[in-house]
This record gives sequence, structure tokens and C-alpha cells, in this order.
Amino acid sequence: MKWMRRAGIAAIFMLLLLTGTGAEALGGKENTKHLPIEEAFAGTEGTMVLKNLKNDKVYIYNKERSKERLTPESTFKVANALIGLETAAVRDEYEVKRWDGVEREFDSWNRDHSLASAIRESAIWFYQDLARTIGEKNMQDYVSKIQYGNQDISGGIDAFWLDSSLKISAAEQADFIEKLVEEDLPFSQKNQKTVKRMMIQDEQDQFILHGKTGTRLSDMGLGWYVGFIETEKGSWVFSVNIDGTGTEAKNIAAEVLKEKKIMKD
Repeated sequence: MKWMRRAGIAAIFMLLLLTGTGAEALGGKENTKHLPIEEAFAGTEGTMVLKNLKNDKVYIYNKERSKERLTPESTFKVANALIGLETAAVRDEYEVKRWDGVEREFDSWNRDHSLASAIRESAIWFYQDLARTIGEKNMQDYVSKIQYGNQDISGGIDAFWLDSSLKISAAEQADFIEKLVEEDLPFSQKNQKTVKRMMIQDEQDQFILHGKTGTRLSDMGLGWYVGFIETEKGSWVFSVNIDGTGTEAKNIAAEVLKEKKIMKD
């Protein structure tokens, strides 16, 4: 019947609204506000999503871009580490993989690495090897379970997140990180705690900053910085991407967190 078809279409439309790439999924329109940080981006195209987990208020710079799915690059190491630990493809954060002797882009990559050191130095070869050990079936199962972006790993088991098939929006990145903070992902609490610990980049009396950069190495034309900051007054999740490098995205995030007095010197 026509009414049944219309009801079915309406239900599908509502499902797309609830699971889409939009920033509203983070906290609802009533909790979303514009983040006036044009000066921090200095004319560079990009977006930032900032969420206060204490009151669920969401602040967004460049809302349209925050919904655009882009390749995650090395920010996928966060999910990759979680999946690797959960599937026992790697024993713990201290397990070492031997460097294969191939000289790569950065000197810091050209040595043995553990799961933890490889995420700090963003050593791609370690996480490519880890992905091969995880295997395509396990990887697809977990990428689908955590609803990571478009969930498309067809670009190859050791390359799908690197300027390839997998894509995710800044809003979705923030939602993923929030679930990690709350330990609400389909992984053991132990493994989620381990990955959060590995993401620590700055620990002071007033705050603990957890983050992961990502850069599209082919042209340095896409940079990410995603993570969260713990303070005495609560935790904030952030997600930044720009037409630049991960380092530039990280600098923007740090500038904004300081300007908003979330990260105090």
C-alpha cells in the first residue's frame, strides 16, 4: 500500500538523520553553537568541533565542513590500536615490532617500535603491519561495529585509511572520541584505558591532553588533530581538520583551548 511505502521512506529518512555525518548527532541543534575562531585558522580552510562533556554543549567552526567526510590518515591509529588489542593481534602497548630496515620519510620511524611509541611517532609501517595481522574480516567487523565514518576498507588492508577508501567527518571523529572517553565503545575497558593512556601528549597539574595527529603525506593538503582534554572542571572532546598538516591542526586546537581557558599554562 502507498501509506506503507511512505512510512517506510519516512523511517529510512529518520534513520539517516540519526546516523548521518551531521554535527547535530553530537548534541542536538539546541546544544550547538558557532565557534568564532576565524583568526586561529588565518584564512586556511578547515573546521573545529569542540564539545563540553559535562553539559553536552557543542561549539563548531565551519559547520558545513564539520559534516564533510575526509580520509582519517593517521588519526585512524586510535581505532587500529583498539582493534589490534581486542583481537590479540598485539599483546599490549609494550609489544615491539622489529624495523624491517626500509628507510622511510622520517628518522623517528626507522627503528623498532612498540604499539605506544608507534602512535606517539605516528610510525605508519607499524600500524600497517598490525592491520595485516588483524586481517580484513576482523577489521571490517570492528570498523562497522564502531560505525567509523563510511566504514569502507576496500582500499586495501594496510592502506584503506591513507588517502583511500575510508572517510570520516570531524563531527564523527568527535563522536568516536567521546565514546572512547566514556569507555562506551565495543572494546574491553582495559583496552580503552590503554589507548587513552597512549594518546597522552601533555600532562600538567591543571590538565591532561590526549590527542592524535594525521597528515595526508602525498601532498600535505589535509591535516587532522583529534582527542580530548581532562581538566578539574571536566573533559572536552575536540576534532580539527584543515587544508594543511596535522601539526598545523594541532597548533590551532592548542590555541583555541588556551583562548577558551580550557588548557591553562
